[in-house]
Amino acid sequence: MDFISIKNVSKVYKNGVTAIYDLSLNIKKGDFVFVIGGSGSGKSTLIKMLYREEKPTSGEIMLGGLNVAKLRNSKVYKLRRKLGIVFQDYRLLPKLTVYENVAFALEVIGAKKDEIKRKTLKAIDLVGLKAKVRAYPTELSGGEQQRVAIARAIVNNPKLLICDEPTGNLDPEMSREIVKVLDTINKEVGTTIIMATPNKEIVDETGYMEDDFEVADGVYINQADIRQYQLAKSAVYSAIMTLMRLQSVNADDIGTVYISGGF
Repeated sequence: MDFISIKNVSKVYKNGVTAIYDLSLNIKKGDFVFVIGGSGSGKSTLIKMLYREEKPTSGEIMLGGLNVAKLRNSKVYKLRRKLGIVFQDYRLLPKLTVYENVAFALEVIGAKKDEIKRKTLKAIDLVGLKAKVRAYPTELSGGEQQRVAIARAIVNNPKLLICDEPTGNLDPEMSREIVKVLDTINKEVGTTIIMATPNKEIVDETGYMEDDFEVADGVYINQADIRQYQLAKSAVYSAIMTLMRLQSVNADDIGTVYISGGF
């Protein structure tokens, strides 16, 4: 059974702009998903609909058996407690240490002290900041601050980690490091990850991509002809393909969702 099922989803804003058009996509538990596209491609709209910051105009979004699109506003907080969300801006509390920033996510839901300590230290270690537990955000580099944000997002063991352009404020080297951290989380913990980015090169440079794929006549085709999904039209085209391994696309001007079942 698919962990996330998006069926015939469209999003039209009040000003008439169509951000997502008739998008259908299935994501399995444990997948690592890259949503890649330029400004206006609809990638952030897709991300926001997953954690109910936005609601689709039409269509269905199922997340772990829950119809997110029809979720009552009063119940949204319960959904978000089960998710980990990382943003482009780190949103750390400046007067709290690394440990305190990560632990805060557990404190607000009333976790016990021993659980908070155990989970917090584990999350910090997983993102490679064990030596920085007592440091404050101002004492950290941008890449380290984003690692803290990731640790905070995974500290409560979410089934889904949503990353909305987490490398947007980082240089290429730090961006690659963040992708590697996410890869480690996906492999070692089994967390399903969806990452939006406008930078296809970041994914290319990691060496995760193998076979060539291309978009032709509105259809996303791979050389092995493994599986096809409907082409979704937004501000730019978005081609969807679920694969057992991450693949590459030879179409720089097309916003694409790459889906990996493991690197």
